[in-house]
Amino acid sequence: MLARMTVSGIRRGAALMLSAALLFAAMAAGIKFVSQTLPGEMVVFFRNLFGLIALAPWILRHGWSSLGTRRPWGHVARSGAGLAAMYCYFFALGHLPLAEAVLLNYTMPLFIPFIAWWWLGEHVAPRLWGAIGIGFLGIVLILKPGLALFSPISLVGLAAGMLGATAMVGIRRLTHTEPAFRIVFYFSLLATIVSALPLLWRWQTPRPDLWLPLLGIGALATIAQILMTRAYAEAPAAAVGPFIYATVVFAALAGWGFWGEGVDLISLVGAVFVCVAGAATIRASGKHAAPVAEVPAVAVSARRGGGQ
Repeated sequence: MLARMTVSGIRRGAALMLSAALLFAAMAAGIKFVSQTLPGEMVVFFRNLFGLIALAPWILRHGWSSLGTRRPWGHVARSGAGLAAMYCYFFALGHLPLAEAVLLNYTMPLFIPFIAWWWLGEHVAPRLWGAIGIGFLGIVLILKPGLALFSPISLVGLAAGMLGATAMVGIRRLTHTEPAFRIVFYFSLLATIVSALPLLWRWQTPRPDLWLPLLGIGALATIAQILMTRAYAEAPAAAVGPFIYATVVFAALAGWGFWGEGVDLISLVGAVFVCVAGAATIRASGKHAAPVAEVPAVAVSARRGGGQ
């Protein structure tokens, strides 16, 4: 009976994670669409603003007293890395093929062990080295250094993964004393405030037909994060976490269907390497993780390395 319950939970968790991956890809496609008309600074601001508004029910539930913190600079450091990653990711979505931008952002698991070693002094498990090596080989195949197809913009997408990994390690450090909700709240608040500053010189009133996609980006992100929360509540991270890489597949289909984007053979091989390595790293890191309790979806996304 227990075995059947475990298998059933993994199946439900996998289905929820695949649904989240589909919505994250749709969100990325929405960002690419609006970025063709609006400055990236505005897209980042509205994404953060709607994310902050989405936290209102939890603020009302827990009360303002739950937001008190003794680690303001820890929140500032985490938020700075997270916001920088978001700017890089959104810029990449506007200038690279959709699947490539999403894939480079999903290199986060490959960088986390190194940043955790440098920042927190954590030992890199020997079982991770093989997966990390394969992942970086895949990155090299995607970036194609030295070839005519090499695009410096790809480095911006890769920077999104590196900065996102830095933010994840910052979250790990904060969780020693801070609850997940407080971490998410301060990120949303600080990111909204800081991303509003460039609007002083970059504001451009959105066309009427762009307001719905802007709202949709926030809605898709919120729903996807809720689904991801439920996936991790159904089964361990090692079992369902790797399914998030289906986002890359869905993004490739969207890029081909809406923008006629193709993938060359070298990039395809590199994408396979990165996906396999990222999934293996998630499995190795979360092999003994238990299902998480119900918490704000954006918090789980941050802790597990979900989409922006």
